Amino acid sequence: MDLTILYRGPLASCDYDCPYCPFAKRRDSTEQLRTDRAALERFTAWAGEQREDRLSVLFTPWGEGLVRSWYRRALVELSHLPHVRRVAIQTNLSCRTDWLREADRDTVALWCTYHPGQTPHERFVAKTRRLGELGVRFSVGVVGLPEHREPALRLRAELPEHVYLWVNAAEGHTYTDEEAAEWTALDPLFPFSRHPHRSAGLPCRTGESVISVDGDGAVRRCHFVRTEIGRLYDGSYRAALAPRPCPLTACDCHIGYVHLETLPLYDVFAGGVLERVPRELPGRMPLPVVPATGSA
Repeated sequence: MDLTILYRGPLASCDYDCPYCPFAKRRDSTEQLRTDRAALERFTAWAGEQREDRLSVLFTPWGEGLVRSWYRRALVELSHLPHVRRVAIQTNLSCRTDWLREADRDTVALWCTYHPGQTPHERFVAKTRRLGELGVRFSVGVVGLPEHREPALRLRAELPEHVYLWVNAAEGHTYTDEEAAEWTALDPLFPFSRHPHRSAGLPCRTGESVISVDGDGAVRRCHFVRTEIGRLYDGSYRAALAPRPCPLTACDCHIGYVHLETLPLYDVFAGGVLERVPRELPGRMPLPVVPATGSA
């Protein structure tokens, strides 16, 4: 079967200090970093040895992974495995990029977030250009705060047309229709992020073809439902894979609601669900209708 894994180890340190992030400028101890590295290497070894499924892997660290050599190495190694369809990571792109030459660029991809005020605009744009030169699939996005509006417009003007610029609704921020329209002009899919999606009792791919794995190998249906359904390394998770409705009231994070079967996002992102790259070029992207029952 095709199995998507969202992996999140214990890493929680970041080199940025974004005021909207609880992990800003957090430092992991040497021992915590060793633990994270051992956990990731164990996961990478498991992925290399298992042959039952075709894998797609998205790394979603609380902190910034690509400044750590073991995350770069994991992406390179996994990208060359014949049974890995895609391996991607969420990153602020503060790392160097030339290591991607060693990866299979038909398989590796990056989900990049631009944080105005944390990195010079020119430096960030230069790195996206380098990704393009290397032939790496990637998307770029921003958090939809008012102060990010002008930097996002400038970024859109400097990115190639085919690079998707996504906008995440800021947590706790209420958007007027006028504000939402402005962000939608930048990202036609912003309406899906604007409001949480009702999910209670609705069918979701998580727990069936999508799972969340932590550094200890605990398997859950997704990052947001804490109930364990099995363990990765003893194989007990496999017996638990089955269709199951969402037990939560609402889902407000893209890495969660993208898997809801009631939303059309698997069609919108066909071939690029993990790295948030839509099937159609942004300039030609039709505006999907957000289901009326999908907003909370």
